[in-house]
Amino acid sequence: MYTQNDLDEAVAAGAISPESATALRTFVDNQRSAPGVDEEHFRLITGFNDIFVSIAAAILLFAVGFLGQSLGAAAGLRIETDGPSPVAPALIAATAWGLALFFTARRRMALPSILLLLAFVGGVVAAVGFTGVLTVGEQRFDGPNDGGEVVAGMVAAIAAAAGAAAAWLHWKRFRVPITVAAGAASVAGIVVALVAASLGDVPMLKTFVLATVLLLGVGVFLFAMRWDSSDPARVTRRSDVAFWLHLLAAPMIVHPVFTLLGLNDGDATIGEGLTIVGIYVLLGIAALAIDRRALLVSALAYVLFALNSLFETFGAVGINIALTALIIGSALLLLSAFWHQARAAIVERLPDGLQHYLPATGARVSPQPA
Repeated sequence: MYTQNDLDEAVAAGAISPESATALRTFVDNQRSAPGVDEEHFRLITGFNDIFVSIAAAILLFAVGFLGQSLGAAAGLRIETDGPSPVAPALIAATAWGLALFFTARRRMALPSILLLLAFVGGVVAAVGFTGVLTVGEQRFDGPNDGGEVVAGMVAAIAAAAGAAAAWLHWKRFRVPITVAAGAASVAGIVVALVAASLGDVPMLKTFVLATVLLLGVGVFLFAMRWDSSDPARVTRRSDVAFWLHLLAAPMIVHPVFTLLGLNDGDATIGEGLTIVGIYVLLGIAALAIDRRALLVSALAYVLFALNSLFETFGAVGINIALTALIIGSALLLLSAFWHQARAAIVERLPDGLQHYLPATGARVSPQPA
């Protein structure tokens, strides 16, 4: 998927003429006015070489981490006697940054760029977190009544802050779309860690943490909609940024909602099962309106569990799994086949001011046989 920046750089380098770039933009605009506008494109791989480089990079990062752990153990820099060492993730982060200078900045390979970004930010978070544990002392985390929860929360907040800073630096240098989501996750981690540290060992800690995650998930969702609304046609990098933000926001919203309602305790009643299905339908309507499927995928495990429990309640114990898979699979395939028509039916009923910020629904045509 070519972006406007790619075309501008190609024109500047003399690879194509400005007229050819304009013609290509016109062609893409015409294509996106068709139902394909709803296909939610994003760059993951540009060819098999992406997979090849990703596998090689993963092997190299594993080797670097193993050597870093050995060096840290030899220097006595590891948690307890056989725990992790901050040297390992630090070397992984440094290696990931170095590889990104070539495979991301120069080659612009999508999948390796995602892998290297996650390795860099994750390595920074782990290195700072492990260093914090060593600095404070492992014994400070032992015992429920000596402030161990507060210390752990503060260390986690500092590590998450380091991850946010790492994500910001990576974005300024490489502009990989998933970087914004990584930074948002780190910021959310800071807030959750501070909330946990401030509350300490209180009976309702889990509830407060889940409520915090839910609010943060809504915030990430609104942040994603801001990126989405700036590119309704979804032809620039902003659309890819929004995709990853939606993918982050979905579990942050769905899991706390179902957990706080007590709908995933492993023993759903008929009422709870129907409630889960009803919430999933509402999530489906929201996913159709914004043309993002992440909400549906994130809540899929819950609705599968709910339907499975309902079939068991009604006595279909032997074939409950098959019936659940049949209904959900058929429903999702049917929704995918008529996604454009379903979107049109929902979006057309929204206020004009809101429709302006949503992707076009495309022509309303029936799926054609292959």
